[in-house]
Amino acid sequence: MSLWLRSCQRCYLNAAVRRCCSTVHGEVRVRFAPSPTGFLHLGGLRTALYNYIFAKKYGGVFILRLEDTDQSRLVPGAAESIEDMLEWAGIPPDESPRRGGPVGPYLQSQRLDLYSQTAQQLVNSGHAYHCFCSPQRLELLKKEALRSGQTPRYDNRCRHLRADQVQEKLAQGTSHVIRFRLDEGVEPFQDLIFGWNRHEVAQVEGDPVVIKADGFPTYHLANIVDDHYMKISHVLRGSEWLISTSKHLLMYQALGWKPPTFGHLPLLMNKDGSKLSKRQGDIFIQSFQRDEILPEALLDITTNCGSGFTNRIGRRIDELISEFNPSKITTHSALLDLEKLPEFNRIHLQQRIEDEDQCVLLIKDLQEQIQQAYAAEIQEDEVLHEDYIRRVLQLRKGHISSLKELVSPDYSYLWVRPSVSSQQVAALTAEAQHIASLVLKLIEERGEELTVDQLSKDLKTLAKQTKATKYREVMKLLRLTLSGLQVPQDIVFIFMTGGDVKSTGFPV
Repeated sequence: MSLWLRSCQRCYLNAAVRRCCSTVHGEVRVRFAPSPTGFLHLGGLRTALYNYIFAKKYGGVFILRLEDTDQSRLVPGAAESIEDMLEWAGIPPDESPRRGGPVGPYLQSQRLDLYSQTAQQLVNSGHAYHCFCSPQRLELLKKEALRSGQTPRYDNRCRHLRADQVQEKLAQGTSHVIRFRLDEGVEPFQDLIFGWNRHEVAQVEGDPVVIKADGFPTYHLANIVDDHYMKISHVLRGSEWLISTSKHLLMYQALGWKPPTFGHLPLLMNKDGSKLSKRQGDIFIQSFQRDEILPEALLDITTNCGSGFTNRIGRRIDELISEFNPSKITTHSALLDLEKLPEFNRIHLQQRIEDEDQCVLLIKDLQEQIQQAYAAEIQEDEVLHEDYIRRVLQLRKGHISSLKELVSPDYSYLWVRPSVSSQQVAALTAEAQHIASLVLKLIEERGEELTVDQLSKDLKTLAKQTKATKYREVMKLLRLTLSGLQVPQDIVFIFMTGGDVKSTGFPV
């Protein structure tokens, strides 16, 4: 296909997307349909996020449906955790197993009769058939194909069984599956992101199983049945399903159903282009929650590396919804650089500190962390007071990426009185007594008017009033006596939060 023709198709597609999205207000129904065979990871969260934003952008409904038909691989607690993590991330479903809704149940294992009825409908119309091939025969077919360098596929043997043969085997209780008959002549479809697509699946695949021997449906049948009965208008899913869509459209056609509009999202990859794997333990959402990554920072970074949005740091969910433009989603993979996540978290933590309601929650969280870390060492209850902790947060916003940094040893002086010996002080300067009196005088004069900007100037002025101690040694002395630290630290912040100089290591 020529570049000119591809360009024309892309322009037509963008126009179609704009027309579609401008006329479906109130009619959009999208779904996120993970399998609880594992816990929610970044790739899944990103798919859920695009569906949530699409629904909210166009006045629609976001549905969580759990595809739990692979009973042998279910992970205990995963189903509940998936919904927990969506709520934590700030993208809760409108309809779900937990919340209910008008088209439930939302667990596929509770919809088996519907799949069975649909499969029988396909059998009755000649679009599906019973297959009695044993697992041993299928394994032999696979080995033979691999031995000859071919892609393994079912040979459609049971397609050709006579009706009386089928009835005899069913009467004998022979184990069987139901397969969908793949026909050639697939119609092309227009994907919201990838444009026109068509995969002649009958030429490369055998007839797929739609009902397994245990009575449970496969993904191929269950997802189209549920999407139809749940009135899904748009299917937004990973691009790995693009090649299967022609197969699904054949099923829609066989059932006489109108298919939804499809949009296949480009994959989320590591920054080096490698696949984002579930074996990377740090990509699960629970891990980010445990590490105090803010949900809005996670949503921000996963959309910042993708497409459909304006790439800038610090966006919240309402801004993502406002900025979202599906016609700007590109087909290339999104490269995720998790090394930038602390920077995203720093900016979103600053936004929370600046929001009064959010700041109150941060204060309560930090109070609990302080008590857990320093309960036996706290000598003054004032360090747990809301006003003091708020002051610390306001002075450190923009400098920290998480609250747990404030209970690390580098910040222990905020909560526990530092222990400094007279020998340590004397080793820095013989003017410690004089410098202490200058500091006390400065505090008395400035009082409540002491500000960060003014303090920086005042400390430089104070250092000039010493006889033999240079500015650098004065700062070292203040740092040591107020915090107990001898490593570089923001002296202005230490001073502003250090409290009573008389309770420190100063020889006053």
